[in-house]
Amino acid sequence: MSVISAAEKVDGFTRKSMRKAQKQKRSQGSSQFRTQSSLVELSPLPQLKDAPSTEQQELFSQKLQQCCMLFDFMDSVSDLKSKEIKRATLNELVDFVSTNRGVLVESAYPDINNMITTNIFRTLPPSENPDFDPEEDEPTLEASWPHIQLVYEFFLRFLENPDFQPSIAKRYIDQKFVLQLLELFDSEDPRERDFLKTVLHRIYGKFLGLRAFIRKQINNIFLRFIYETEHFNGVAELLEILGSIINGFALPLKAEHKQFLMKVLIPMHTAKGLALFHAQLAYCVVQFLEKDPTLTEPVARGLLKFWPKTCSQKEVMFLGEIEEILDVIEPTQFKKIQEPLFKQISKCVANPHFQVAERALYFWNNEYILSLIEENIDKVLPIMFGSLYRISKEHWNPTIVALVYNVLKALMEMNSILFDELTASYKAERQREKKKEKEREELWRKLEELRIKGTSDLQNNSHSLQNAQNNNNNNNN
Repeated sequence: MSVISAAEKVDGFTRKSMRKAQKQKRSQGSSQFRTQSSLVELSPLPQLKDAPSTEQQELFSQKLQQCCMLFDFMDSVSDLKSKEIKRATLNELVDFVSTNRGVLVESAYPDINNMITTNIFRTLPPSENPDFDPEEDEPTLEASWPHIQLVYEFFLRFLENPDFQPSIAKRYIDQKFVLQLLELFDSEDPRERDFLKTVLHRIYGKFLGLRAFIRKQINNIFLRFIYETEHFNGVAELLEILGSIINGFALPLKAEHKQFLMKVLIPMHTAKGLALFHAQLAYCVVQFLEKDPTLTEPVARGLLKFWPKTCSQKEVMFLGEIEEILDVIEPTQFKKIQEPLFKQISKCVANPHFQVAERALYFWNNEYILSLIEENIDKVLPIMFGSLYRISKEHWNPTIVALVYNVLKALMEMNSILFDELTASYKAERQREKKKEKEREELWRKLEELRIKGTSDLQNNSHSLQNAQNNNNNNNN
C-alpha cells in the first residue's frame, strides 16, 4: 500500500492524479486467486481423444478436477508450466463437450459444477480508481482472463449441448448459483460481462423454475442502483437480457411486469450514467409499448416527469427515445399525450443549445410522426407555433433557423387557414407586448423625472432653510 504524504492528504487534486498514474501503470486486477496452502505443480494428463471410450469418462472427470487449481496471474513468472497445462486442458474440455455426444452423463455434473464455481465465483475487488468513470476511464481487466474465458466458454458449450439435462443440472444451478452469477455482472471487465450476459440468457431459457427469481433479482439490482449505490457496471448487459425476456412475455401482461416498467425502468432515466445504457433501456420500454399500447400514456407522462432540466446530453437522449415511442404509437394513444408532449417539444425547439433544438426539429423528418401531426394539426400547431415563429427570427444558430423554416413550411401546408390565423394572432400579440413595453418604459421615465424633480425641490428647500437660519443668526448678533 502506497504511503501518502501530509501534503497529498490535503491536496485532493494531487491524490486524484496519483491514482490516475497508478491506474495507467497497472490496468489489470484480480480477485480470482485465493491462496492455497500447497500449490501442486500440474502434470499433463493423456488426451481425451486418444483414450479408450471405456476410460474417457474417468479421464474427463480427472481433467475437470485438475482445472479446479487456481493460479496467481498478478505474478507473471510463477507457475508458468502449470498455467499452460491448465489452459490447454480447458481448451481440450471445451472441444470435447462441443464435438462429442453422450459425454454429459449424470455422474459428470458434480465435477462440472465444481470446476465452474471454483473458477468464476469470487468476490470482485474494489475498483483501483475510486473516482472510476465508465465513460472516461479504462476498465480494470481481469488478470486471470486466459483461464476464466475458457471456463465461461466451457460453461456455454455445456448449457448448449444437446445432451444437457436441466432436470439434473437444477440440483446445482439453483437460486444461490444465480445470485452469485448476478453479482459478477458488477465486474469492470467488459469481456466477462459479455459472457455472463449469454450464460444468464441460456439459464433463463432452460430453467423455467428460475425465471421469476431471475427477474426479481434483476429488479432488486436496478432498485439498489437507482436509489442507493448509483453504480453497477452490468446495467447495460442486464437490460439487454431483459429486452429479449420482455419480447417473450405472454399477453395480457401481468401486473408485476407493468409495475416493473413504471417503478423501475422509468425511474432509471434519472441515473447520472444514463448514456452507458440508454439504448438498451429505450429498447425495453419500446418492447413494452409494442406488447401493450395502453401503457403509452403512463410511460410518456413518466418520461415528461423526469425530463432533464440542466443536462443537454440527457435531453437529446430523451428526445431520441420519444421518437422511438412515436414510431410505434397508435393514433388513439397519440391523442392522449399530444398536448403535454408537444409543450415539452416546443421548449426543446426553443432551447439555446443547438443539439437539443436540432434533435427536436428532426421529428419533422419522420414520415409517421408527420402523419400523426397532420391528423391532429388543430391541436399541435397552436402549441408549437409561438416557439417556432420566435426562434425563426431570434435563434443564434443558422442551421436551426433553416430547419425551423422547413418545419413552418410543412405546418403551413397542412393547414394554411389556421397558420394564417395564428400568424395574425401572434403579430397582434407581439404588438400588444411592444405597446405594453413602451407604456412601461414611459412610466419608468415619468417616475425618473419625478424623482429628479423631487430631489431638486428638496435641495432648493434645504438651501432656503439654510439661508433663513443664517439671516436669523445675523439679526441676533
